Amino acid sequence: MTADALLASVTTQTDTPEDRLRRAKTASRAIARLTSDEKAAVLHAIADALVSDAERIIAANADDLRRGETDGIGASLLDRLRLDGARIDGLAGAVRQVASLPDPVGELVRGQRMYNGVMLEQRRVPFGVVGAIYEARPNVTVDIAAIALQAGNAVVLRGGSAARSSNEVLVDVMRRSLAAHGVDAEAIQTVDDFGRDGARALMHGRGLVDVLVPRGSAGLIETVVTESTVPVIETGAGNVHIVLDASAPDDWARDIVVNAKVQRPSVCNAAETVLVVREGAARLVAPVVEALQREGVTVHGDEAVASLAGGVVPATEEDWATEYLSLDIAMRVVDSLDDAMEHIRAYSTGHTESIVTADVRNAERFLAEVDSAAVFANASTRFTDGGEFGFGAEVGISTQKLHARGPMGLPELTSTKWVGRGSGQVRG
Repeated sequence: MTADALLASVTTQTDTPEDRLRRAKTASRAIARLTSDEKAAVLHAIADALVSDAERIIAANADDLRRGETDGIGASLLDRLRLDGARIDGLAGAVRQVASLPDPVGELVRGQRMYNGVMLEQRRVPFGVVGAIYEARPNVTVDIAAIALQAGNAVVLRGGSAARSSNEVLVDVMRRSLAAHGVDAEAIQTVDDFGRDGARALMHGRGLVDVLVPRGSAGLIETVVTESTVPVIETGAGNVHIVLDASAPDDWARDIVVNAKVQRPSVCNAAETVLVVREGAARLVAPVVEALQREGVTVHGDEAVASLAGGVVPATEEDWATEYLSLDIAMRVVDSLDDAMEHIRAYSTGHTESIVTADVRNAERFLAEVDSAAVFANASTRFTDGGEFGFGAEVGISTQKLHARGPMGLPELTSTKWVGRGSGQVRG
């Protein structure tokens, strides 16, 4: 049967979101049985199809971009929404990298022989059905599907209305690739066409959805976390901080802050607040502010920052808690490293923080004491990314502390089970 015939054979006459969840659940059992080579072949086929269907994907994306501009969704969301040839090539490359990564399914986590001779092993197994709710990010459609499949799972996607045309084509491309390889296409599902009912079905799909990952605004994440009856891995907004210690080298301070803010301001690992230790403020503030301003960044500074640099917008209390996702950044002078870490404890979302310093003791203190999913010394916060970490892509960046934290790759989309092998033992 051809791929088109396989896809057409699925009945949609009485289709509901729950029907699709049930089909994903059934398909998940077949995906879990695929060998590493079979999964890799499917992923390479998806990557090839993304490139060969690039024109169709870009045309659908253009519809989303036009609608987004008309609706006034803002520059940062439009940037996240946009797909072009280079970004599609990047998506395909990420899928190929995921295909090349070690298959986590079946990996031995630990093992032991019990006192009675029973051999116990804890091994990685797929979750089953992974759900994802996200906004205006068609790249997530591909990233999550690829990682879910490589980890032996089916996936159900709710990508939001802003990217509905792009996601419709991307899901179709991936499902056709599965069908062409004789793999159940129901392993990749979308509930976008059901709108909010689709999202509710995912959140309430107890017994059908094994884990749900929200990605997007703080409001979306809060809604999913509070309303779901299925297990949720919480990803978080990125109110990301950089601390410029008194010993920070001038060029490192300037280059790291500018890169962390400017390279791609609309993403969650972009810097939003810079904290400058007072002893180094006279040397560091003006050059960093001027470098940011040359890149079009508006600096929202406290009185100390404004006294050291021109063109600074007065900061308010709200600025310290804001994830701008734009060419804006907050800057504050603090008395000490302790005060900087106290500010981070008060305002951080627990995503990523970095310190720029030549003092090894201060660097190690910061790395040990700051309680975020990722902490850096003398490096840009933009490195908190599954691709940069070598995961190929990521499901999201978890800011919670259970099971997964930080960029989520293949192991984070598996669970474990205990396997025991005995020879007639019974418990006394």
